[in-house]
Amino acid sequence: MRLYLASTSPARLATLRAAGVEPVLVSPGVDEEAVAAAAGPLTGPQLVSLLARAKAEAVTGTLVDGEPIDGFILGGDSAFELDGALYGKPHRPEIARERWHVQRGRTGLLHSGHWLVDHRGGSAAGAAGGVSTASVTFAELSDAEIDAYVATGEPLSVAGAFTIDSLGSAFITRVEGDPHAVVGLSVSLLRELLLEFGVAWPSLWNRQPHASR
Repeated sequence: MRLYLASTSPARLATLRAAGVEPVLVSPGVDEEAVAAAAGPLTGPQLVSLLARAKAEAVTGTLVDGEPIDGFILGGDSAFELDGALYGKPHRPEIARERWHVQRGRTGLLHSGHWLVDHRGGSAAGAAGGVSTASVTFAELSDAEIDAYVATGEPLSVAGAFTIDSLGSAFITRVEGDPHAVVGLSVSLLRELLLEFGVAWPSLWNRQPHASR
């Protein structure tokens, strides 16, 4: 069984690979800001669900290497919520720096939306979605640490301006809930979505993960 990942996120790809799945990558090419603006005010879970669905549906019916998609398509999106406000990718250093000055030493929610399309046989036959949320507590960073982190460029292209699987990991003191939600892809939720179609998780295993401890 093949899984097509409608995402360009290195973290989502790495998470799947570590779980024994080598997906087929398909860039969805979705204008996230335009989709969100057209929808109007949304809660965090509603927003990430909408964008995850938009990404998955953007590649349905397309060809990959000249062949129809035959398997499951997974779209995903994440947003960070603090004090009721939602934050996506900051894109610019000054925005990332401003966000870190606000969120350091505090706790927020990372919402990760998932939308799975059953595209077996070359056409969409059904879909299911879900959201995984985890609370994230940050260390009390110094101004120098924030400046150094922003200067790496890493926080510019990730929701909430932080990662848990790379340079930003040292600045997170606690995660409550599904840790994979913080990366942007909940493996346990994906398993549950596949079960809705009668597909067992081991049927996706197609690579040998590198295990170390």
